[in-house]
Amino acid sequence: MLLVTGGAGFIGANFVLSAIAQTGEPVVNLDKLGYAGNLRNLESLRGDARHLFVRGDIGDRPLVRSLLARHRPRAIVHFAAESHVDRSIHGPAEFIQTNVVGTFSLLEEARAHWSALAGAERAGFRFLQVSTDEVYGSLGAHEAAFTESTPYAPNSPYSASKAGSDHLVRAYHHTYGLPTLTTHCSNNYGPYQFPEKLLPLMIERALAGEPLPVYGDGRNVRDWLYVLDHCTAIREVLARGRVGETYNVGGNCEMRNIDVVKLVCALLDEARPRPSGRYEELIAFVADRPGHDRRYAVDTAKIRGELGWQPAESFETGLRKTVHWYLEHREWVSEVTSGAYRNWVETNYAVRGAA
Repeated sequence: MLLVTGGAGFIGANFVLSAIAQTGEPVVNLDKLGYAGNLRNLESLRGDARHLFVRGDIGDRPLVRSLLARHRPRAIVHFAAESHVDRSIHGPAEFIQTNVVGTFSLLEEARAHWSALAGAERAGFRFLQVSTDEVYGSLGAHEAAFTESTPYAPNSPYSASKAGSDHLVRAYHHTYGLPTLTTHCSNNYGPYQFPEKLLPLMIERALAGEPLPVYGDGRNVRDWLYVLDHCTAIREVLARGRVGETYNVGGNCEMRNIDVVKLVCALLDEARPRPSGRYEELIAFVADRPGHDRRYAVDTAKIRGELGWQPAESFETGLRKTVHWYLEHREWVSEVTSGAYRNWVETNYAVRGAA
């Protein structure tokens, strides 16, 4: 049995779906269903006894305590987080509350639960923190990729809140002996991603014939990781990772944002052509966001060398799958793009103007 937090969100839902499909291990899924949490992501598990969904907050300590006591999971896989940089700029308080205070509450309950275990159950228990490469800050064009020993240098309220939660996880291992693991992933993409992130945002606005807003000069570089490859990596770290260690998980695919957007446009031209013109003609550069990191890239030598993990998807194959998933799941997109979402897009992009 696994206790997964944030398992109705993008990466969490993909992890729950793939874990149950590939291992059959039961999952207790704790999610408060914030703006990016969506039970439709888990529709295929409706009625499946291996999946128990519990709506609740990781900061609700009595609830977490009761779940740990009742289900006695062998591990907590902690995805629950506020995770969008732009939202953290507009409203950082919720990020501190969920990512720092919420993680602290979860760690306290995990520590108390683990301390009361004995024998093999105690020895096998794990707390896995799913983090981000953004805690490392920004790289210059020719700097070496982030390694697990790169000093933290977060540049946004989001990345600072994740850095804070990472430090708490590390401290609970070194101070209390809690058997923790931490992963730092690069930019995930794939099915069920909330359409304010770059790829689904571009797909949806292109299909609607709306401008495709690209920050600054579009030359910000990210390492792109297909979400199901990330899920496989997490399972490998959970199964064989060394307690107290961190592992970088990346797709080994650095791409400039503008080139990614152009590739999305080309795939849409192929799959669903516009009545006139090409989707690339919709690209519009807008004023850059504050503190926008120039480049992320992670060195995956450690996870490859220790655990034998490497991504199965290239960016080309993963992107094609992603574009086609959004084209084939219009009902899902329609449901998640609520009025609140449209208001957020207006707030974030309309006020920026041209670059």
